Amino acid sequence: MRSEAGPVTAYDDLPYTRGGTVDRSEVGALVQSAVDGDTAAWKAIVEGLSPLVWSVVRAHRLSDADGHEVYQTVWFRFAQHLGRIREPDKAGSWLASTARNECLKVIKSLRRLTPTDDPQLLDRVSEERTPEQSVLDSEEAAAQSERVRHLWQEFEALGERCRQLLRVLISSPPPSYQEVSAALGIAVGSIGPMRQRCLRRLRARLDARGAL
Repeated sequence: MRSEAGPVTAYDDLPYTRGGTVDRSEVGALVQSAVDGDTAAWKAIVEGLSPLVWSVVRAHRLSDADGHEVYQTVWFRFAQHLGRIREPDKAGSWLASTARNECLKVIKSLRRLTPTDDPQLLDRVSEERTPEQSVLDSEEAAAQSERVRHLWQEFEALGERCRQLLRVLISSPPPSYQEVSAALGIAVGSIGPMRQRCLRRLRARLDARGAL
């Protein structure tokens, strides 16, 4: 059994942060079905939990090439261990933990982190619009681009731990705290308070520069 091929675009592009969804209450049953050779169950697992794997990769700031390699490695190992996972209903935590370990291996081998650009998605101005509307849309797009730029500037000014946590938490579908714990090595009970501290810090920085 093998996983589906990884995406052909950058690993933090929009289609892979809003990927397939899976009801986590059904994960255990899907894993058991996949063990029995149900290809539809395997596809549902890959489509539903891939965003979680990508969010862990993105949180560790790997390059596209390294990120794709980690993605493929994680799913290959998952397929290898599919019938030996002790708690199938916690497959998401297993994937997150494995992704984290693989990312750390890459980082250790490189001895550095390779930053990646955060995507800024802007609406394209339709050629069918009037010149006046095009001007207004362009101005709005420019203003939105500036707000997004300020947001990411202040986000990057946060500590590394805050950046990692928030990157994982904004993945879609939202990961469980157990999956976040496995991905980042943070105690489950510390995730909520840490998230609040990080968001307050980010809001304070945005308030200070009048970016809200």
